Amino acid sequence: MSTPTDANEYGLSDAPLLGKIDKLFACGVGDLIDLPQIVVVGEQSSGKSSVLEGLVDKPFPRDSGLCTRFATQFIFKRSPTEHISVSVIPGAKATPEQHAVQTQWGHSNLKSLDSATFSKIMKEVHDVLGLAKPGELASNKPTFSDSVLRLSISGPSQMHLSVIDVPGIFKSTTAGLTTKADIALVENMVLGYMKNPRTIMLTVVPANVDAATQGILEMASDVDPDGDRTLGILTKPDLVDKGAERNVLAMVEGHAFKVQLGWHVIRNPGQQELGNPNTKRDDLEANFFRTTAPWNTLDASKTGIQSLRPRLNEVLSSLIRREFPKVGMEVSKKLTANAKLLAAMGPERSTPASQAAHLIDLSMKFQTLMSKAIDGRSALDSTFDALPSLRLATEVAGRMEHFREDITSHGHTYFFHKTNSEPTDDEKALYNKGTDSTDTVMDGLTTRYTSNLAEIADILHTSETVSHKDENILSWLSETYNRCRGFELGTFDPAILAPFMREQSSNWTSLSLGFVSDVIVLVHQCITTALEHVTLDKTLRSRLLDTILERLVDRYKSAVEQVKFILSVERDTILLTLNHYFNDNLQKSRQRRVTDQLQAKSVASKDTNDSWVRLADAIKTHAMSNADHTVQDIHDILFSYYKVALKRFVDNVAGQAVVYNLLAGPNSPLGVLSPAFVAGLTPEELQIIAGEAPGVRSKRVRLKKNIVTLEKAKAVVTKASI
Repeated sequence: MSTPTDANEYGLSDAPLLGKIDKLFACGVGDLIDLPQIVVVGEQSSGKSSVLEGLVDKPFPRDSGLCTRFATQFIFKRSPTEHISVSVIPGAKATPEQHAVQTQWGHSNLKSLDSATFSKIMKEVHDVLGLAKPGELASNKPTFSDSVLRLSISGPSQMHLSVIDVPGIFKSTTAGLTTKADIALVENMVLGYMKNPRTIMLTVVPANVDAATQGILEMASDVDPDGDRTLGILTKPDLVDKGAERNVLAMVEGHAFKVQLGWHVIRNPGQQELGNPNTKRDDLEANFFRTTAPWNTLDASKTGIQSLRPRLNEVLSSLIRREFPKVGMEVSKKLTANAKLLAAMGPERSTPASQAAHLIDLSMKFQTLMSKAIDGRSALDSTFDALPSLRLATEVAGRMEHFREDITSHGHTYFFHKTNSEPTDDEKALYNKGTDSTDTVMDGLTTRYTSNLAEIADILHTSETVSHKDENILSWLSETYNRCRGFELGTFDPAILAPFMREQSSNWTSLSLGFVSDVIVLVHQCITTALEHVTLDKTLRSRLLDTILERLVDRYKSAVEQVKFILSVERDTILLTLNHYFNDNLQKSRQRRVTDQLQAKSVASKDTNDSWVRLADAIKTHAMSNADHTVQDIHDILFSYYKVALKRFVDNVAGQAVVYNLLAGPNSPLGVLSPAFVAGLTPEELQIIAGEAPGVRSKRVRLKKNIVTLEKAKAVVTKASI
């Protein structure tokens, strides 16, 4: 290769930066990051190999089965002495064994690269890549490889340049050598290089054929519609028919098949000229463009291999300067992403001991979250801001408040009879707002606030609507009492109160079971969210949840059964309370009723603010039947007992079924996943839950490999100076 007259003219001031890109290619990061590159593409027999031979200034082997089975990266460097080295960059599809073999192969400090040496190297590469030789299609060996041959040529006459040659696309198979599958494979391989937005495509097209028939131009147009990354190379101008030259000249001059980087014409030696040992390629080409019309009318900067070299150097230098900072950022971003993915997988889990250790670590993190979830410390942890379902104490406290309000307003089947006296705040919800039908509270109330979760739906209470009956409670009490009264004189059988209480509290069942079902949903959502937080491994998380689900369901059922037990105690057994508020409430109810009766007969004092009632009138106020008096007494006793029982019921459901059974008790579902649970797992169970599937192991190997590659790339990038 001839020495340029001015090194800086050809971008040699960018040599350090170009060298960094070469090192990035060498470390294999090109499989992970789009690197700035020049790729030579074209169809078979387009003259692509001859163009490369001219750029390399070395004779290529003429064995048709050698140079077209894999990509080759040619790297040119300026150095005081000439030396050549060859190596292989394993492709992304290489197995670990193939990767080891390919990285170990190579030759360094070769003094020359004649045709025989080049041919020998190519044969070695075919063997190292495990490619099929002609006639070996039945051997199940591949014909093509995604690994890259790296050919580095240094010397005093070289300019800094890097060019990648990919196999030529073809439309027809060759018996014993290629198949239809190979046609698609090569096209996809070439397209993969062309799609890289940082690739400058050197599209090689024969000048003696209609450019519209060249599939490579269509492929280039598809991936680069504006032609910003396309530099066209026209070969075989000496074979263009007379009169057809104007079509080629129109392309070079930008009048047809326009591309932003323009067209360049190359005249390669023909077969007869190649057979002549005295043929000097560059002299032959220079003479052609100097003496042959109409080619001698073209701008010299657009013809010949000698002007193509600095042009490529300029294009590549500009590309690298523009894209190198972006490459550095992408390397850092991808390194961080791969490191996060690997960290999310946790430590390698190939033995029962490592599997148990990983699960114990997860269970400890899980228990830490659960402790914060129920003791109010979640406000100090930013995790709970992003995952509000972990704020279990807050969610459950809110649902408890709704339960208290709902059962207070809709727990009673009938509104109690309202006296004229002003009721206390906790009594107001027990009375109807008035006798006017427009003021009567008859609205229904839904018993559930959350939606069912499919995996635990069977144990949850179905949402219902509860409401009050429109019948007057005294009428109901009277009808029921008269239906089942006995021979009592001036009193009633205390046993009659139990069915009255059972009917009056019939809404408690739906409201309390709806409440505990909602809390179970909140607890389960908290548990699943916590599992998602402590491990990003979806497979492990799914297996772990499947394993503990039966235990969780058992504990959820215990909470439901506790509610049913409390309901049975309150509604199906002897009515009992030792709470003195019952007597207080009963006395107040009776006093209110007497006060209401006397109020109508009272006379205001003229001298004081007091009122007085004549004894005769007071006696008349009590003139009612024994049955009516008994019904009123039953009402007051039921009212007084209901108030006490309601408060007790709400506290017991919240304290026993929810707090003890679901949150803080020794058998709470929050404690299922614990180190003790993991310690009790058998080796078989550990393997089922935490064992890594082959796909997971492959992913781990791939991530580790990516991280090593990206760390090498980052080291290269951080040392680069622009």
